[in-house]
Amino acid sequence: MNPSSINALAAVLLAGEPSVEKILERANHFFGRDWRWLRPLAKRYVRKFTTGPRPRQRDVISFLAADRDFAAARLQHADRLTVAHWVGEQPIMWPAILASVWGLPRITTTGDLASWGGLAVADLEWLADLKGFSRRTANQRLRHYHYRITAKRSGEFRLIEAPKLRLKLVQRKILAELLDKIPPHNAAHGFVRGRSIRSFAAPHSGRRVVLRMDVRDFFPSIGSARVQALFRMLGYPEPVADLLGGLCTTITPRSIWPHGANAAERERMIQLQRFYDRPHLPQGAPTSPALGNICFFRADSRLAGLAKSAGATYTRYADDLAFSGSVLFERSVDRFATRAAAILLEEGFAPNFRKTRVMRKGVRQRLAGLSINTKPNVIRADYDRLKATLTNCARHGSASQNRDRRSDFQSHLRGRIAFVASVNAEKGSKLLAIFTRIVW
Repeated sequence: MNPSSINALAAVLLAGEPSVEKILERANHFFGRDWRWLRPLAKRYVRKFTTGPRPRQRDVISFLAADRDFAAARLQHADRLTVAHWVGEQPIMWPAILASVWGLPRITTTGDLASWGGLAVADLEWLADLKGFSRRTANQRLRHYHYRITAKRSGEFRLIEAPKLRLKLVQRKILAELLDKIPPHNAAHGFVRGRSIRSFAAPHSGRRVVLRMDVRDFFPSIGSARVQALFRMLGYPEPVADLLGGLCTTITPRSIWPHGANAAERERMIQLQRFYDRPHLPQGAPTSPALGNICFFRADSRLAGLAKSAGATYTRYADDLAFSGSVLFERSVDRFATRAAAILLEEGFAPNFRKTRVMRKGVRQRLAGLSINTKPNVIRADYDRLKATLTNCARHGSASQNRDRRSDFQSHLRGRIAFVASVNAEKGSKLLAIFTRIVW
């Protein structure tokens, strides 16, 4: 059997249901007879590939090329091992056991995906941009994202990559009809319906010790290979999974990065160019939060197991990780932090060690902008500043307080009030009463 026929046999193995009997049925039709070595080969194939994501064709080809018994059969029956009938089956969904009950849309071909997304195949491939064309073009109209770089208080930079309308509509459909059907880990509280910053922080209120950790560059740390593997795990054939992954990831054009005002900024910009110069989840796409939670599921499971073994509680809000416990956990918290960081590294994420904090009961314990020493509450200084801003707006006009020249300062203030109200309804009501006195 020549190499092209091995490729064809790999396609046969991938085409239908991954069970020994179904594989034998297809393979016997492919060869035109029942070879004795086929059943053991089918068993080895099922044993290797049914516990993880749906394999790529190249993985199956490598499996066949490395299988000793198959190699021996090829040598022994070289003159008779030929293709009798090509198997032209329609690809099928091949989900993992858990994914089979989530009611995911059935999409088995590129044409199916284009129809499901309301696109022509050519437009689908253009938006997915698997070859990275938009990274190389200097024409802004041909790029699929708007880019905005903002400075953090720490001196780091955050890149917001907001998809343009056409791609955003497809991503919203992927989110609503596919990703929202996949349950996140119980420890995940960010971007999950029915959970919030308050539910993230509440389990750690009044604890003897709280450990706060942070994942550096959370969204761009998740590459397209991980996202495409997720879609194959959900049962989608390789071409469909690759296109879905392309629709949800991007490569950042190098031309969007400024040169930097000084040597340190220039060096950081060069580092960021290299980091973003590969397919990754864009911070700003509607699909990224859900995909981030799903792709972090294994890390969540390992961290939750580690916390349980140490008598601690674990929750996560996006890239903020929190652990808390009593005296037993306090005794081992430093060693625990080292082990938690090792898990993050093993899972492909980088801990931000500068933001790791061990907060014991005698100091201010804060998580995600909330005070948690007794119960989740807004930080007093933040509340007082917002109250003063609103009061001055009511007395002297909103323009006097819009020092950052926000285009929609009214909505900005409403959002900040809503955040306070979500944590402390009484304080939120007081701020809203002042807000209503402002003349816009």
